[in-house]
Amino acid sequence: MRKIFGSLQAKYMLLIITALAIVQFAYLLSAMLMTGIQNQMNITDSTKADYVEIEHSWHNDITGLTETDSEAMHRLFEKWSIAYPESSMFWVDEKGNLASSWQVSWDVPTYWTSSYTVSFMKERYGSDPFTVVALVGDTDTRGFAVIEIARSAFDPPLVKIYDRYGQWLIIGVVLIIILFIIISYMFFRSIRKRLLHLQKAMNNRNGDGLPVPIAISRSDEIGQLENAFNHMVTELNESKLREQEEERIRQELIANLSHDLRTPLTKIQSNAYSLTKLNLPDESEKAVHSLQKSVEQIDTLIENLMSYTLLMSHKYRLEMKDVQMIRFLREHLATWYATFEKADFEIDVSLDGMQEFIWKADPIWLGRIMDNLFQNVLRHASSGRYIGLKVESEHDYDAIIIVDHGGGMDNPSNESGAGIGLSIVDMMVNGMNLSWDMRSDEHGLTVEIRKTHR
Repeated sequence: MRKIFGSLQAKYMLLIITALAIVQFAYLLSAMLMTGIQNQMNITDSTKADYVEIEHSWHNDITGLTETDSEAMHRLFEKWSIAYPESSMFWVDEKGNLASSWQVSWDVPTYWTSSYTVSFMKERYGSDPFTVVALVGDTDTRGFAVIEIARSAFDPPLVKIYDRYGQWLIIGVVLIIILFIIISYMFFRSIRKRLLHLQKAMNNRNGDGLPVPIAISRSDEIGQLENAFNHMVTELNESKLREQEEERIRQELIANLSHDLRTPLTKIQSNAYSLTKLNLPDESEKAVHSLQKSVEQIDTLIENLMSYTLLMSHKYRLEMKDVQMIRFLREHLATWYATFEKADFEIDVSLDGMQEFIWKADPIWLGRIMDNLFQNVLRHASSGRYIGLKVESEHDYDAIIIVDHGGGMDNPSNESGAGIGLSIVDMMVNGMNLSWDMRSDEHGLTVEIRKTHR
């Protein structure tokens, strides 16, 4: 039950019900106020009498007068003013003189001619105020009496109240609507604020790049969403810990395997070298040389695997130094010169034109990068029998470019592998704040390593 009434849906329904209750209360309060105002204004149903009834009653009272002096007429006027407080009355005697008047708001002529009387009756017919003219007494020799009542006096009581207090009723309704809008705005503003807080928490990260838990303020739908978010964060943290543990175990396994494999490989390589000193038949000598080459390739793969593991665990030592690149490239290529000549490669070297001769880099990492790239050319581009090494300088960067005339990346190679060597190149290049790019086509592969000018 508490969960149901604590939900946002229940709160919004409560808001709607409260608004309806306020409207009903306002309606009842308005009815009570109108009734009280009606009683205070002494508005009775007598004012609702129709025109025919008033006209008939006026004629009966005027023609039924037995005395036609001013005092009798005054008493009659006073009687009618009690029933119709807003009425005005006057009497013109048989000589055309204004004999008596009651609450007349306009200047009544003191003398009435026949023509003026006819004009007056014609003007008042069907107009406002409602006017009734009756002959005094049972003959036409005593003059006539007139009663005038504003037609607004015949309006229903509520119309009269609305005319006087309508603006306040409108203001009250507008205030109720504004109050409902304000409460609704505050309700949805609170929801929006909590959702934005949750969104901000989702973008907040800890040192491992994972979101952090959020404090749960309420147990409604948003609170349930926050709870689900915290549960997700907990699962992510647990998954991260499992991943780190698995990575640690994998790295230890690779390190142990690499160490265990090097011992028999060393023995195989030593025995193969001993065999080359013997006078072996040609077929056996070729087999021994193939064995030595395979051992060298396995040793290179193990070395790459160890380097890749150390780089992934951020344990590969990096020491940034000032490296004179032209000298470094010449010296490093010299260690590979015999290997490329033995493989019958054409070697094209152009190390002129670089502006920034000194790079901030780790010479061991640079050497490993060049070794992996040269090894990649020997293994995958031997068909082209060409390797080019040059430097290039632009206004915003310097570059080392290695070119081969192999089949490119799209053509299969007999020496294809897992690509660990190039992965090591990528991590080492990025680790030294350098950049690199590979462009492959049917003419071969071009590798460019760049250092941006600061």
